[in-house]
Amino acid sequence: MSFTLALVGRPNVGKSTLFNRLVGKRLALVDDQPGVTRDLREGEGRLGDLRFTVIDTAGLEEATDESLQGRMRRLTERAVEMADVCLFMLDARQGVTPADEVFADILRRKSEHVLLAANKSESNASDAGVYEAYSLGLGDPIRISAEHGEGMADLHAALMPLADGFDARAAAEAPQVDVEVSEEDEGEDAPLITRARPVQVAVVGRPNAGKSTLINRIIGEDRLLTGPEAGITRDAIALPVEWNGTHMRVFDTAGMRKKAKVQEKLERLSVSDGLRAVKFAEVVVVLLDVEIPFEQQDLRIADLAEREGRAVVVAVNKWDLEDEKQEKLAELKEAFNRLLPQLKGAPLITVSAKTGRGLDRLHDAIVRAHEVWNRRVPTARLNQWLTGMLEAHPPPAPGGRRVKLRYMTQVKTRPPAFVIMTSFPEKLPDSYKRYLVNGLREDFDMPGTPIRLTFRSQSDKNPYKDKKKSTPSRLRKHLGKKPPNA
Repeated sequence: MSFTLALVGRPNVGKSTLFNRLVGKRLALVDDQPGVTRDLREGEGRLGDLRFTVIDTAGLEEATDESLQGRMRRLTERAVEMADVCLFMLDARQGVTPADEVFADILRRKSEHVLLAANKSESNASDAGVYEAYSLGLGDPIRISAEHGEGMADLHAALMPLADGFDARAAAEAPQVDVEVSEEDEGEDAPLITRARPVQVAVVGRPNAGKSTLINRIIGEDRLLTGPEAGITRDAIALPVEWNGTHMRVFDTAGMRKKAKVQEKLERLSVSDGLRAVKFAEVVVVLLDVEIPFEQQDLRIADLAEREGRAVVVAVNKWDLEDEKQEKLAELKEAFNRLLPQLKGAPLITVSAKTGRGLDRLHDAIVRAHEVWNRRVPTARLNQWLTGMLEAHPPPAPGGRRVKLRYMTQVKTRPPAFVIMTSFPEKLPDSYKRYLVNGLREDFDMPGTPIRLTFRSQSDKNPYKDKKKSTPSRLRKHLGKKPPNA
């Protein structure tokens, strides 16, 4: 990516719609009501032959206090300072407002390269607003329609000369972002975590559990919007970070409430965005509030991550507020083992996002969970282990016919998946399957990670039964007869 483009402007001028068009995906939430976007969202933008990083920002509002709008404005101004180019968008149908004039002055002072885009200019009714845009002193306005894709060629022409100036810097830095990790096993000697292959970590939990505060503490800056209000985060934001020498991409997600409480269309979209982040993560950190841990929604979130086959780390936040720490920790461990048996052995870490306590242990737990998630066991060791498990506890014999387990191999990692060839796989009870899965966890040191165990049929039938015999038919008849003097 040769340069960074920030989309800025008042609320509801179409920034997120243009962001989605530039990245070619519906990554940012879009709705008719203003103020949907609250955090900074980054994506890989494509416009013709240009490749760049595009940032969607919160709508600029005339608020400078500690209110939610004031904090959103400071976050957007920070993005303006970080970006190489700012695209200042206005609504051509509404024309230039006093707020547009104030923000245009801010951009002239804070950004070296500012382009002006008059959005929603697909009809003649927008002509007056386009002419008014000249008064802002930011050059010729680019007529575009983010919703219909009009004016993209003009935007490309305006960005091209600026992009040429950033090519040399891009060649020197060559940052790698949004690198997908293949599900295929690439060998035991290949490093699991590199700059090109960072750990994909999603932080999920109920609203106001402290997810954004935790990530701000990890990256060492107030990148994500936080506050006492529940439900501030709406988009699933991905942030690259090098944490204690480990390269990661951390997803901050919207708080997930019970389905019955999710009434607004916008919140339904936010929760859907968070679920999508879980599916694309490798390690999922389920963040709990120490004052109300393991509520029904927490259990659903953890179970979702396990069913999606992701490594899970459970972190209990706001530990600095707890007075009886030893008693509370014993209570948490007992509840964890009782309520989430499918995650047996998964790490339970106590942290304080506010003070930073316990973050080193959380880092180590994430790296450890990722390593176990990628573990591969040689076939020879698996079959030796299977023989020992069968001797210690033979499988049942439903209807008098014993189920025989003959051969075992690992077919996948991320998470570990195993196949056992057996007779009558449909007759093997779930209790025996759990016995084998628990044995795999304990004997091959795979705590907490999801384990997929599949049984495939292998019969006792003669393998040559269906093959054509080479003996002539007359000779077969002769051999089948008894000798005359027998």
